[in-house]
Amino acid sequence: MKQFILLAFSFFNWVVIARAQDMDNAGDYLSAINKAHTEMNKRYMEYVSAAAHGRRARKVEKLRKQVIDNVEKAQDYTLNLPYYKGDNTLRQSSIDYIKMCYSIFNDDYAKIVNMEEIAEQSFDAMEAYILLQEKTNQKLDEAFEKMRKATETFAAKYHINLIENTSELNQKIGVANQLSHYHNQVYLVFFKCNWQDNNLSKAIHDKKLNDAEQARNAVIKYAKEGIAVLDTTKGFEGDLALVSTCKQVLKFYLKNAENEVPKVTEYFVKEENFQKIKKSMEGKSSPSKEEVDAYNKAVNDINLAVNTFNQLNNTMFTGRNEAIKNWEDASKEFYDTHMPHYKR
Repeated sequence: MKQFILLAFSFFNWVVIARAQDMDNAGDYLSAINKAHTEMNKRYMEYVSAAAHGRRARKVEKLRKQVIDNVEKAQDYTLNLPYYKGDNTLRQSSIDYIKMCYSIFNDDYAKIVNMEEIAEQSFDAMEAYILLQEKTNQKLDEAFEKMRKATETFAAKYHINLIENTSELNQKIGVANQLSHYHNQVYLVFFKCNWQDNNLSKAIHDKKLNDAEQARNAVIKYAKEGIAVLDTTKGFEGDLALVSTCKQVLKFYLKNAENEVPKVTEYFVKEENFQKIKKSMEGKSSPSKEEVDAYNKAVNDINLAVNTFNQLNNTMFTGRNEAIKNWEDASKEFYDTHMPHYKR
């Protein structure tokens, strides 16, 4: 039940309408700058596609390094470009943008990969993990916006007619950006309740009734809050499957906490009382018939309670595993359906 990393890079391409084909022409110069970004885009989209379609971050580490290699090539290519008639503004803006991309993939992304190892240890850790991804995306958006403005300023200065490119690659990158944010929001709703349910299971296993009751109340609280959030969450491009599955999982946790868990804790109380009766009985050398009858009845009662407890535990265990599997299947189906496949 892992949350894989998916950074939402923002890229752009421009179609440049120019009259000549040489580096003294402003349109061709802008096309040369744009070429470096295009190569980065292609390698990045290949990485995103691989990460989204079922592979963990470390398994696609090779692709990430290939992205970094392409960023470095883009930087070398841009550094070797001359100033345009003494004007270095566009070239420098591109260099700054490419350097930011390198920093994101080489430094920030490494932090995200390291955080992945501890993200599932608590809700706060998972929230911080996803928040770091969102902040990283924000840095990329800000860098992208600066580059876009520099491009438009250059085009206006040198009378270049720009048409924003709506190529298949750009469209796929745009979908990836939206997909990442949407899934993160639904995933956090799921994880918050699932985390508390795990705490509840552990407390029950350790027979810590106070901890179990606290966790049970937390599950009820977060399940209700999560369902309320999901009730107002729109589908991704009209697809409500992920939201619907998440809601069903939360409803299972809610029903489990409200109806089944009290039966489990009730059994522990019965077991504790039986142990007291048993200890008292074992301490008597010649118990009365009434005491023997009462003890035998207690034995029968606890045996019935054990059978009920075991059946309940099996039902809860099976239901919990099924709920989690349904979520994982829905999450995979969500990415398989909406994340564009891409290979160079």
